[in-house]
Amino acid sequence: MNLKRNFILMFVFVGLFGGLIAARASDSDYRSWAHAPPMGWNSWDGFATTVTEAQTRAQADFMAANLHRHGWEYIVVDIQWYEPNATGFDYRKDAKLEMDEWGRLVPATNKFPSAIDGKGFKPLADYVHSLGLKFGVHLMRGIPRQAVNSKTQIKGTSCTAADVADANSKCFWNGDMYGVDMSKPGAQEYYNSVFELFASWGLDFVKVDDLSAPYHESEIEALRNAIDRTGRKIVFSTSPGATPLSEGGHISTHANMWRISGDFWDNWPQLLSQFDRVRDWTPYRGPGHFPDADMLPIGILQMGTTKTHFTRDEQFSMISLWCIARSPLMIGADLTKLDDFTLSLLTNDEVIAVNQNSSKNQELFHRDSFYGWIADVPGSPDKYVALFNTRAQPGELSPDRAIFKSRPISRRTPGHGVNIDVEMSSATKLFLVVDDGRGGNGGEDVVWSEPRLVTTNGSTKLTDLKWVSATSGRGAASTEHSASGKDLIVAGKPAPFGIGAHAKSVIEFDLPPGVTRFQSFAGIDDSGAAPARGGGPDGGMRFLVFTQSPFATETAAAIPVKLSELGFGGNGRIRDLWHNKELGSVMKEFAPVINAHGAGLYLVSPDH
Repeated sequence: MNLKRNFILMFVFVGLFGGLIAARASDSDYRSWAHAPPMGWNSWDGFATTVTEAQTRAQADFMAANLHRHGWEYIVVDIQWYEPNATGFDYRKDAKLEMDEWGRLVPATNKFPSAIDGKGFKPLADYVHSLGLKFGVHLMRGIPRQAVNSKTQIKGTSCTAADVADANSKCFWNGDMYGVDMSKPGAQEYYNSVFELFASWGLDFVKVDDLSAPYHESEIEALRNAIDRTGRKIVFSTSPGATPLSEGGHISTHANMWRISGDFWDNWPQLLSQFDRVRDWTPYRGPGHFPDADMLPIGILQMGTTKTHFTRDEQFSMISLWCIARSPLMIGADLTKLDDFTLSLLTNDEVIAVNQNSSKNQELFHRDSFYGWIADVPGSPDKYVALFNTRAQPGELSPDRAIFKSRPISRRTPGHGVNIDVEMSSATKLFLVVDDGRGGNGGEDVVWSEPRLVTTNGSTKLTDLKWVSATSGRGAASTEHSASGKDLIVAGKPAPFGIGAHAKSVIEFDLPPGVTRFQSFAGIDDSGAAPARGGGPDGGMRFLVFTQSPFATETAAAIPVKLSELGFGGNGRIRDLWHNKELGSVMKEFAPVINAHGAGLYLVSPDH
């Protein structure tokens, strides 16, 4: 009896151990499919929901001829390739989607004519593969509502779409799908059938949306299982963000790449906010699994209507950050309309090597508005160093000049505001400034409640002084009422006296002699607009106090880096990777001059 029991226990152990080995092998396999950050093109920024087969082939032709030899290889068709009448960046309510008999989405043939007769994306994928490239598509989490309403049967089961759908799990910005309840029979089989179809088409990449924020753990696991079951090397990307950092351990063991922010577009405040995000995700970055800072919105965007709003310096910053942080590189532009400058950014092999062939990537320092990143060069004592000057450009608001700067204040902040008490001795000017939490133009009514100037003889109301000038993003700054014309109230408490305005706001005062301190409670006015969806660290208003002009005047600054910070004991040699130029030897430190909003990317070698 004992022998029999021991044999059974051994059998169970071997089975469990074998399963563990298989799981680890599977984990290792999927990571090897994208050992380096994926590089490619995605249709969303340039074409929204309207991209066609002809346009996709044109992008593939351009990539094969001009970018492939530099490492670019993925061609990805984004959302609503199955919606015949999609028109742009918005989604039509109750749109009729193209599906097969099993409730699986298929390409709309008016946009992708080669999909006719049930061929799906296979002809287009075959064409992309013939160019030496790889092909991918976007997919919304869940099962089409249309299939649920029709009770479409799930392939290989007796279950229907209605049996597995979770009608309470809906994407708030796109109405095409219901979530899938993974506890229901047939749920995993539904996802299996979708990826069986995708594998038959020859897909190499799938971006699954409405998956990361909020975080849908069970469906992420189901998608991982479905991909593994196909036996095809399909890169798995999740979207949108921000993926919760607390889920880093889970997502990094299921996906090849995952979004760390919401949709990223071509404006400086959004780029500035990515610095902290890529730093925070450092523990979960590794071969085959990469935090994704989103697409590169450069070149011609938005269905040919706009050119990127990023300056050249900002484009250097963005690509330098994406490369040193090893974010996937997915171009958002219409490739067929790239100008020479944009093309030069995408074909600099020394810069791309930082993204594809570096390790131990991490933030080196954050000093005021200067950032430094460092990475190892595999098999070499050399270091990659990226330096960023995020100071304001001339004429822009410069938070570095402030004597007080609040954290972002939202309606989730206790009291909806912040107490301010700052030293002002010898100051002759006072500037009260409000912008949004990312340094932009904001969108809330605000109150400087009970603002006082403390002097050697007591205190006086700031509102007893006339300001030199005052701006308000909406309405007018006032000591009588809010920017919306209502009473000054913060978190239900009326302000006995104060100044109402609307971000972005700058109010300037000349100070009388003898002022030693400025005191106030600064908060969000109850009469303002409702808070932006989601709140969180990037939402809310930021209150700043200056005793000099709040606007930047310098165009560039030197950013010193000690060689000892890089682990070098002696001198070093510096190579500028963006300009493919040797800068020579340095002793103890180097301090390149970098434009505001700009960046430099360097190879630093020990000089023996």
